[in-house]
This record gives sequence, structure tokens and C-alpha cells, in this order.
Amino acid sequence: MKEAYFLGIDIGTQGSRVALIDVKGNLIATAQQAFPLTDQSREEQSPEMWWETCVTILKSLIVEVRNKINLRNINAVSVTSTSGTVIPLDEDNRPLHPAIMYSDKRSASVAETCKAAALKFHPEGYTNFNASSGLSKMVWFVRNFPHETKKIAKWIHAADYITGKLCGRWDITDYTNALKSGYDLEHLLWPAYLYEVLPLKKEWLQEVVPSATPIAPLLPSLVTDLGLQGEIMVVAGMTDGCASQVASGAMNRGEWNTTIGTTLVIKGVTTTQIADPKGRLYNHRHPDSAGGWMPGGASNTGADWITEDFQEGLRDLNQQALGLIPTGYLAWPLRQQGERFPFIAPQARGFSPEGLSRPERYAANMEGVAYLERYAYEMIEGLSGEKVNAVFTAGGGSNSDTWLRIRSNVLNLPIYKMRYVTGAVGAAILAASKTYFDSVTEAVKKLTQIEETFEPEKELADTYGTYYKDFVATLHEKGYIGRMEL
Repeated sequence: MKEAYFLGIDIGTQGSRVALIDVKGNLIATAQQAFPLTDQSREEQSPEMWWETCVTILKSLIVEVRNKINLRNINAVSVTSTSGTVIPLDEDNRPLHPAIMYSDKRSASVAETCKAAALKFHPEGYTNFNASSGLSKMVWFVRNFPHETKKIAKWIHAADYITGKLCGRWDITDYTNALKSGYDLEHLLWPAYLYEVLPLKKEWLQEVVPSATPIAPLLPSLVTDLGLQGEIMVVAGMTDGCASQVASGAMNRGEWNTTIGTTLVIKGVTTTQIADPKGRLYNHRHPDSAGGWMPGGASNTGADWITEDFQEGLRDLNQQALGLIPTGYLAWPLRQQGERFPFIAPQARGFSPEGLSRPERYAANMEGVAYLERYAYEMIEGLSGEKVNAVFTAGGGSNSDTWLRIRSNVLNLPIYKMRYVTGAVGAAILAASKTYFDSVTEAVKKLTQIEETFEPEKELADTYGTYYKDFVATLHEKGYIGRMEL
């Protein structure tokens, strides 16, 4: 196998990271740097600051590896960043305004206008716009900054800004970034209502291509400045959530990725789009032409309860919990009021039996999240008509072998704990997908590594099957789900 390396860049809310992998998926080097956060950084950030930070950590990584590898064998680079973060550019590709972050809530009322327009004029496309959607922010900006609006030449997304700085192409984005800006992934077009009903202009909208599409070589001046050698291809990137799915390995039909961090996020691959009348799921298009679709959803439940209540003595707690499962206790560690996935219940509150010891409560909470995960996958199977065959996992929740064993038995499915599941590694796999391999699916197969496998145990899985039914019945009794959802 020819020696080759691939770079991935991840521009996050709190910092940036770069990763370099080889043709076997080994992580050769990584570098990162935090951003100077302020009270305003949840609303706006400086794209120029992103770029300066990016150059700094790229140079740091290259210095680290220059004596370990042949720099001429770095083939390609790709970028991932937050979904829904947008930037207006002038005709010289300079930002007219700081990046409007996905977490900026100022466009909440405008989002309702965007949603109503989509439902009326293009209901077959994406319609579930909210304050975190790129389209809402673009319309909000036009309404509130008329002077700057006159100078707009193009709207781009966060990852597109770094891609533009790398190769000089600002007019291209990818399927995943374009979705929540209003792009129709079924018919592969920008719907006319965006510029005939909403106050956008057609010329502001980028060309949309599948993620991993080669765009242009790294600028020669940048190759020199970074201390690199040879031609390096810049390829179309992806949103950070989708890039993490790529890094998880769940890119074939029937394969799903659960990431348990602050929230529980589920993404997978199906043959067709999942039509969810309740709006719990959204659908990305697979970057491979025959790949199908990539549905996903995000819960308000996750592992934040561990950070808040169980951080002390966590290793001992996991060992104690291993001897307690299955507990038979029904708990749900929702830390806030309201749930959005896998069911919508604004009134929902977490619950736990009284009088439990600390280890019992810890074990019961892990089981409760696993029950919710199973409910999500059963809902997905019901809507899609397709079987969930395996779950690839990442996030803080995957650091507990006890929790992984619980989840495998509750789901009655194999769970694969993956080795390198970061946005930067996902971007590096995209960089390799159509420059070294023939597709994203092939690259994922060759470049992802399973760290550990957890298989269901029949007796334990059967017991958990009974407790799961009790958990669902409890959700129904509390009015969080209806009878049709049982």
C-alpha cells in the first residue's frame, strides 16, 4: 500500500483541532488550540481568528511530523465545523460581519417565518427551520443590517471559510452544510422561495456538492508558508456531527452511531429518507451516490448528569455498578424540563426511585439512558422499515465498559467502541475518500478502527427486555408518550 497521509481540520465553538492520519487510519499527530471565549462568542466569532488559529496549529503539527514522515505524501485536506454558522462575504471574499454562530438565538422569530415559507412553497424540502438554522440567520441579517446587505456577494458556512482560505474557492459548499440553509437534498437545488419569497438573492447561494468532492489544490503560497511540499488537494467538508459519524464507522445501511456526550445524538444510514411527521428526525444525503440517506436526531438526555453528580470516584462507581446490573429500577436522568427526541414532550421531567444508594442510582441512570436509546432505535425501525444491525459508539458515555455492556444488552445488538471518533479525524477520512480511495464508504471501512466490541448476553438481554417494557409503560403513564407510541 502506497504511503499517504491525510489532514482533517475541525473548527469548533471553543477551539480548533487538526489531525493527520495514515492509510490504515492510525492517528499520526494532532494539534489543537482553544479560542479566547467571551460573553459574545455564542452569538458571533471572528472568521479571521479561526484562520489564524488554524494556521498556527497546522504549523505546529507539521513541525512535529516533519522528521517522521515524507511531507510530500500528505495528499489531501478537508474541513469540518459547526452546522448552521454562516458568514456574509463581500466581492473580495472578506467577511462583512463576524460569523453568526449556530447557537445565536436572535433569529428565533425569523425562523418561524422561514418555516412557514418552506411549508407553504416547498414542503417537499427541508422545513424544520429554527434559531440554529443557517437560513434563519441569513434572513435575520438581511432584515437587521441593510447597509451591509447591499455589499453581500456570497453567503458561506463556517467550514467553507477555511476551505476558501486553503484553496481560494468560496463558491462551493457541501450537502450537510447546505441542508439547514434551505437546500433541497432530494432534488439537488436551491428552492425558488428562498429568493422569491424570502429576502435572499439567488447569486448569494453557493454551488452544492457531495462531501469529499475534490475542489482545488492548496494554494502554492500556503504550501510554502506551512512548510509543506507538493500538491495537496482540498476536498469538500462536512458539518461536525456528520464528520463524527464518518469517524465512527457507521456509514453503511443498517449501521448507526450513538454519541453520548452532554446530549445523546443518533445518526445512521438508511436506503431512503425517513419521513417523520413529528419532526424528531432530519435527513442528510449520503455523500456517495449510491449510499442512501443519513437520518439523525438529538435528545436532551445525555451524560451531563455524570459530570454534575457522579464525577467523584467514577472508576469505583463503574465497578460497583457492574455488580448491580440489572437493577430493576426505572430511572431517567433528564436534567432539564422537556424532551425532543426520540419523543417530543415539553412537559417531561426526569425521574428516579427514592432511597437508592449512590451506586444504585448511578447504575439505574445508565440503564435509563440505554432504554431511551432503544426506544429511539425502535422508533427509527418503525418509520424506516429497515433494521438497525449494529451500533458504533463514541462520546464520554463510551468510556464506561459497564455502560457499554448495559447498552449492548438493552439494545440486544453488538456495540462497537471506536478508537478515533473526532470531527478532525472524520474530516481527514473525507480528505482520503475520493483522492486515495474510490468512495467515502470505502475510506471509512479502511480507516476506522474498532477498539472494543460488546455483544449481548442472552439471559441479561432477556431480563432487560422486560424492564424496558416497564420503562416505556412508565413514560406512557406520565403522559410523555401516547398509546400509539407504545
